[in-house]
Amino acid sequence: MSMRFRRSLSASLAAFLAGGALVGSLATAPAAMADSWRDKEHWLKESGITNAWQVSKGAGVKVAIIDSGVDGNHPDLKGVVTGGADASKAGAPNGQKSIGAKPEHGTLVATMLAGRGHTTTTASPSASPSAAPTTPPAGGPDGIVGVAPEAELLSVSTWLGSPNPGGKTDQEQIPDAVRWAVDNGAKVINISLGSTSPDWPQSWDAAFLYAEQKDVVIVAAAGNRVGGNVQVGAPATIPGVLTVAGLDGDGKASVDSSSQGISIGVAAPAEDLVGGIPGGGYAEWAGTSGAAPIVSGVAALIRSKWPEMSAAQVINRIVSTAKDAGAPGKDPLYGYGILDAEAALKGTVPTTSTNPLGSIGDWIRVHRRGDLSAPTQAPVESPTSAPPTLADPTVPVAQAPATVDDALPAAVVLGFGALFIAIIAGAAIQLRRAYKNPPATPEEADTGVMEAVDPPTKRS
Repeated sequence: MSMRFRRSLSASLAAFLAGGALVGSLATAPAAMADSWRDKEHWLKESGITNAWQVSKGAGVKVAIIDSGVDGNHPDLKGVVTGGADASKAGAPNGQKSIGAKPEHGTLVATMLAGRGHTTTTASPSASPSAAPTTPPAGGPDGIVGVAPEAELLSVSTWLGSPNPGGKTDQEQIPDAVRWAVDNGAKVINISLGSTSPDWPQSWDAAFLYAEQKDVVIVAAAGNRVGGNVQVGAPATIPGVLTVAGLDGDGKASVDSSSQGISIGVAAPAEDLVGGIPGGGYAEWAGTSGAAPIVSGVAALIRSKWPEMSAAQVINRIVSTAKDAGAPGKDPLYGYGILDAEAALKGTVPTTSTNPLGSIGDWIRVHRRGDLSAPTQAPVESPTSAPPTLADPTVPVAQAPATVDDALPAAVVLGFGALFIAIIAGAAIQLRRAYKNPPATPEEADTGVMEAVDPPTKRS
C-alpha cells in the first residue's frame, strides 16, 4: 500500500530538516518489487559513482549520521549500522528509533549513503507451509545501494523540527552529537539538517572545532528554498564544513530543492531521489538532505582509499575535481562545481594542508577570541553526558585607562584650544562695549595765537 504526500518542514529558529518538501510514495512494497527502486538511482551513474567503485566502496570507514534516527533493521541496512547514540533524551540509546518531526528522514539519508540492497527470496513450491521463512542475506541486487556500500554507519538521533519531549534544544543536541560521533570513530559526519539563519549558537563552536582538530570531514545540506531557505543556513555556514547544494534533473541548480550562499562547496543531485524508510518501505523525495549523503559517501570512498589523507585534503579533492558550472570559478549556486566522484577517486590532485572552505578555528580566533588550546577528552557512552572539550570562548579584556604620559599630547592641544577661545571671547566683549559707549569727538590740535594785523594805512 502506498500514499503520496508533500510535507513542508518546520522552519523554526531552532532547526529544520533540510529535506524541504518530501515528495514521495511511502511504500511498503513487496520484496519482489524492490528492484525497481534500484533502477531509479540515476545519480550513481550521473555523478560518476559506479566508476568510482572501481577504486573504492568505502570499506573500513565509519560515517556518522546526525539525524532523526536510522532504522538499522531495514532490509538494505542489515549489518550497516554498527553503533549509535541518542542526543535528544527522546530516542533509543542506540540511535535507531525514528523520532522528530520527520522520523523517516534519517533512514532515507542512511540508505542513500551506505545502503547495501538485499536479495529477494521467494518461497519454493515444494517447501512446507509451516517452514520458517528464510532471512535474506545482507546486500544484493534489489533495493537501495548507497554511494559507499561497504562503509559502516553510526546513528546519532536528534529531535528537531518540533518541540522535543526529551527537553533538549538543538543548541544542546547538535554539539553533543558531533562530539559523540568524533569520539566513536567517525571519519565523516553527515548533517542533513539546518536552520533558516546563517548564524549558529556559540555553544556549537567547541564541538565543530573539536571535529576539525580530530581531522573529521563534516558534510552539511545547504537547505531548500521550498523549505524557507533562500540563503544557506547553519550549520552549513560554519567554516570548514563541506556544504552541498542541489541539482535538478537537468543538472542545473534546483529552484526548489536548493539554496544559495558563499559557503557552498559542491553541488549534487537533489531531485527525483529515492531511499528507504523505517519499516522496510521506500520513498521518492527531494532536497539537499539527499544531496548531502551522496557527497558524504564520496568522502567515505576517498578516506577508504587513502586512510592517511587529512580531512582538508579529502575536501580539497572533492571540490577541486568538481565540474565547474554557473559563473566561472566558485559561485553561490554551485560552489566549486558539480560533484564528479570518478575524478575525485581517480584524478591527480595536488597535496594541500589548507581546507579550501576555511577553518572554524581561525573563525573563532577572529570573531570569538576563544581559547584554542588542544582539547583532550575520553570517549563517552552517551552524547548527553559529554563534558566540554574546549574552554568556552573568552570575553575580550577591556583596555586600562590611558596614563598621564599618554594623555599629555591631548592635554596640550586642548589647552591651546581653550586659550584661543578665551582670546576671541575677550575681544568680542571689548568691541561690544566700544559700540555702546562711543568716545567724544576730539578737539583739533592748538596751532597758537594768531596775531591781529592792522589793515594797511592809505598814503596821501
